[in-house]
Amino acid sequence: MLDLPMPSSRVAVLCSGGLDSSILAAEYASRGATVYPLYVACGLRWEDVERRILAEFCASCRLEHLHPPVVLEVPVRDVYGRHWSTDPLLPVPGADTEPDAVHLPGRNLLLLSKAALWCALANVPTLVVAPLAGNPFSDASDPFFIRFEQAARIALSHSLFVLCPVRSVSKSRLIREGTRWPLHLTMSCISPQDELHCGVCNKCQERRDAFLEAGVPDPTRYAMTR
Repeated sequence: MLDLPMPSSRVAVLCSGGLDSSILAAEYASRGATVYPLYVACGLRWEDVERRILAEFCASCRLEHLHPPVVLEVPVRDVYGRHWSTDPLLPVPGADTEPDAVHLPGRNLLLLSKAALWCALANVPTLVVAPLAGNPFSDASDPFFIRFEQAARIALSHSLFVLCPVRSVSKSRLIREGTRWPLHLTMSCISPQDELHCGVCNKCQERRDAFLEAGVPDPTRYAMTR
C-alpha cells in the first residue's frame, strides 16, 4: 500500500490526466481527504483530450471527497514559439527517443506557481505533485520542490506543504497499487488520435513498458501498434 502523508484534510493534487497524478488524486480521496484536482492548461496540443478524460476519471471513481477538476490557465505559446508541444503540424518525439526528448522548459515551475496561488486563495494547505523515481528533470528534483515550497510560503504568506509522495516509487509499482481505479480513463499521449493514445510516441511507449513491467493488463486503446 502506498505511504501517503496527509498533513491536512484538504488537498490539491496537480493533475495532468495521466496515470500518476490520477491515481494519487483517487488514493487521497479514498483515504478521507477532500481532494481538488488542479489541471493547469498551457495551450499544448493534447490538453483538450486530457481535460475531458480527467473529468471522466474523477466522475467514474465515485468518491465523495474527489471534486471535479479545477482548470487554471498558464499559456506558454508566447515563449515556446513553434514547438512540437504547441504545433500539431510538427512531429512529436517518437517511441525510440530518450526520456529527455519530451522535456518542456520550466513546466513544473509554471504549473506549481499557478497551483500554489490557487491553494493560497482557496485556503488549501497541501499541494500534491506526482514525480516518480527516475524522473531526470531538474524541476522534478527534491531540491527544487523544497525550495519552491519555501519561496511560495514567503510570496503568498500561506503555510503551504508541497508533497511528492511517490518520488521513490516506479510507474510500474504505482500501476499495481492503482488497479482498483479506472486506469483506462487516463491519458499519457502527446499526440492523441480521436481521443485514443497514438501508440507511437515517447509517452505511449513509456506507458506500455510500465504496464508490462507491472504485470498488469494494459487497458489502453492505441490508434497504432508497433
